[in-house]
Amino acid sequence: MRRLIGLSLGLLLLASCDRSQGPAEAPPAAAAFRHSMTSDLSGYYRPAEEVRVGKSSLDHVFIGQAAEFRGWEAGGRSGTFGPVMLQFEDATSPMVQTETGESRSLSARVLPTAYSVSDTAIRFRGRSAELGLVRFEGVLDPGALATARRNLGDEGVVLTGRLTVGDAPAQTVRLRWWGGD
Repeated sequence: MRRLIGLSLGLLLLASCDRSQGPAEAPPAAAAFRHSMTSDLSGYYRPAEEVRVGKSSLDHVFIGQAAEFRGWEAGGRSGTFGPVMLQFEDATSPMVQTETGESRSLSARVLPTAYSVSDTAIRFRGRSAELGLVRFEGVLDPGALATARRNLGDEGVVLTGRLTVGDAPAQTVRLRWWGGD
């Protein structure tokens, strides 16, 4: 009888802890977008070395200013711009001249479906028609970022993370800060 009670309690405990069965619940909309930055992280974070996924290459991770985060989180959303977004270029497309230099003629901008941004960490999830689900989790080095900002761009890595695009395996990426033009 003790064994039966012990086995029953063990199974109940195991069943109550195992939440991996069934679909995961979506987080409430307010919880999907969070920022808690105390310093200015805004700018473009560009790969220190090429990051390719199929025919696409990561061009940059963009982080906006606090006002852009507040607007997005309050429901002011755009179909073309977000406070955190990733941009990829089709590496097989022709080069074109733009006002900021040369770039590929085809690109895919990935807007967030969820993010969490702090002074030391960036978590991003988004989806695009061209790439599917895109996830990025990175650790920011505040000291290296401060140096890069003082130097108006620096070759040093300020953000290191893991990028997953569609069904491709996750990749480690190292990013430098660039303030833009």
